[in-house]
Amino acid sequence: MGRGTAAGTVCFAVANQKGGVAKTTSSISLGVALSDLGYRVLLVDLDPQACMTFSLGLDPDQLERSVHDVLVGDAEAAEVVSATEDGPDLLPATIDLASAEALLLTRTGREYALRNALEDLLEQQAAAGTPYDFVILDCPPSLGVLTINGLTAAAEVIVPLQCETLSHRGVGQLLETIADVRKMTNRGLQVRGILPTMFDARTTHSRDVLDDVAMRYELPVLEPPIARSIRFAEAPAAGRSILRTARRTRGAQAYADHAKSLAGEREAAS
Repeated sequence: MGRGTAAGTVCFAVANQKGGVAKTTSSISLGVALSDLGYRVLLVDLDPQACMTFSLGLDPDQLERSVHDVLVGDAEAAEVVSATEDGPDLLPATIDLASAEALLLTRTGREYALRNALEDLLEQQAAAGTPYDFVILDCPPSLGVLTINGLTAAAEVIVPLQCETLSHRGVGQLLETIADVRKMTNRGLQVRGILPTMFDARTTHSRDVLDDVAMRYELPVLEPPIARSIRFAEAPAAGRSILRTARRTRGAQAYADHAKSLAGEREAAS
């Protein structure tokens, strides 16, 4: 999909096969911050654990249809998209998504299932004059078919990275997968950079980890880093983003800053 079939639509995949690095928090926070700037945003939950769906106030167990139905061809994306209280629209997930991996493995062109569904959705919206400006894909903590679908649909990849020792384990494997995707299914895919999460400015350790990863993998580090805060853990229980529950925290403000950068680049390119 790249920049999408609708003029100006930009799609980001948020990916790291290591769990607990704030992928979902980053996806939601960037989406809500972009929505606050006046953009139309679609968030896509590609994780069978459905953390994004739950964190935005929807009960995955109560949903009749989800992104699973879209990927296996039983529903169109437009039929499944839900509004959220926080601003962005959501293509939600349920535990059924776990079986989508096995189902997709038997299908020709399985890597393109999400890309095709999103292109259809964007074409419908373009015809109606209401296209999304941004699509943000929350990839699962693995390098399976669902993540490959996300990378195939995206223009750029954001890699959240916990600022702790050994947190970079697996980054090399992710970059190898991205290289394969570039060769096979999405030649234009770019890595936007590493997004530092759970950053503790009181220690030099967090900065040392970032410097090591940036040098080891020759990736840009996206500034400002996301400061560690207990408020991030509290937000999902309320079914809201931290930009709604604790907007004045440093972490929430950092996500708002990143959203402004994304918005500025989109406007410059359009």
